[in-house]
Amino acid sequence: MKIYDVAIIGAGVIGTSIARELSRYRLDVALLEKETELAFGVSKSNSGIIHPGTQNPPASLKGKLCVQGNFLIRKISKELNVDFKEVGELIVAFNEDEIKELLRLKKEAEFLGVPGLKTVDKAWLKENEPNLNSVVVCGLYAPTAGIISPYRFVYDLAENAIKNGVEIHTETKVIDIIRVDKYFEIVTSKELFKTKYLINAAGLFADDISKMLTIDDFRIKPRKGEEFILDKKKENLTNHLIFPLPSKISKGVLIIKTADGNPMIGPTAEDIEDKEDFSTSDSGFSKVLLSARRLIPSINDKDIISYFAGLRPVAGDDFIIRHESKAPGFINVAGMQSPGLTASPAIALLVADILKNNGLALKKKLIFHAHRKKTIHLFAIPLPQTKKLIKKDASYGDIICRCEMVSAKEIQDAIKRGAKTMDGVKFRTRAQSGRCHGSFCTTRIMKILAEETQTPLAGITKRGKGSEIIKERI
Repeated sequence: MKIYDVAIIGAGVIGTSIARELSRYRLDVALLEKETELAFGVSKSNSGIIHPGTQNPPASLKGKLCVQGNFLIRKISKELNVDFKEVGELIVAFNEDEIKELLRLKKEAEFLGVPGLKTVDKAWLKENEPNLNSVVVCGLYAPTAGIISPYRFVYDLAENAIKNGVEIHTETKVIDIIRVDKYFEIVTSKELFKTKYLINAAGLFADDISKMLTIDDFRIKPRKGEEFILDKKKENLTNHLIFPLPSKISKGVLIIKTADGNPMIGPTAEDIEDKEDFSTSDSGFSKVLLSARRLIPSINDKDIISYFAGLRPVAGDDFIIRHESKAPGFINVAGMQSPGLTASPAIALLVADILKNNGLALKKKLIFHAHRKKTIHLFAIPLPQTKKLIKKDASYGDIICRCEMVSAKEIQDAIKRGAKTMDGVKFRTRAQSGRCHGSFCTTRIMKILAEETQTPLAGITKRGKGSEIIKERI
């Protein structure tokens, strides 16, 4: 049986970032994911903010890796043709006491090396954020904050890792891990894997994976965040990401610009016990709407077209990234809550260093394919360019999702790139993400999925086994 050099458990943004980084070297790497598709865990509910590093203690791993990741993500985005946009952020103050806190945050962020910080007054705010509450007295402006599609980032990282030799195994749930001589045996729902080094990037379930090797000194506690998506016609509601002053457990309810255009408001921050509880609530909605209106009074509940809840894997105040001496070769990468997305490329570099310092030879490949061709999204390109595409391939003119301007060709391409489910298509293309929530396009997408994957219509699922959309043929 093949023995891998490295196996990674969990194919969210952390696992795929690590996989892509390790694909630079002459290594056999396997990435194991329990879900039907990648990014179906913590990463699917991410706000998509690339943080500058303004809200993390200067001595923390979070702070250092956030600033480094903010820098690295620009290079990776260019290499992978990811839709990163630098939009800047504002943390706002409503009174004199809050100004003192803003100045403290500025000092800490400058210590970390966050560039371009400045405090801005009411006149600046009125000119640059005309919809902001006029009661706001000043703000801390961080120009290096940005936005990205978290799911498309994961898929692009994974696609590039595969091109460079990484094996990805989905629907592969880890059931047990056994340390045997100088390697690990990973018992999964599909098959047995053997590996010399093992990386735990299992998100909400990282503590369960760690316990399989009798390392149980941390616990993942889910922190639920409810978020609400506004209509795309509100795309220019703000020019920047808008933050209130952070609390001890949260960055607060934000006004979030997104890479797809629809603004979001949220999230809440509620510590819960159930790692499968993705429910939303009337109380969460009321809290978010009230807090959002404090920042932008013109926000209306009728602007909201969708909502969701995500769970952040909290394991204390900081990230846990360490080699476990009790199980040599095992590395825990746990507690990846905010700013985990931003820090992900820096985390990948740190993990590679930890592997090297613990005996893994990192020999660079002669050829590493750093770049990937940009994915075509009609919603992101001008009409003359769309017309040229239609002349080359008429299926670009067959618009399946009218709300988000997604063609049959884009859906076919998404399936060729790995989409197996309706959510997989949605996360890659935005089809079903508009105000009608797929009322017009669902059946067409299902037919394309069935044709491209040679799957009966009754076998098409929303997000994997158990979420079938059609029960049976009549």
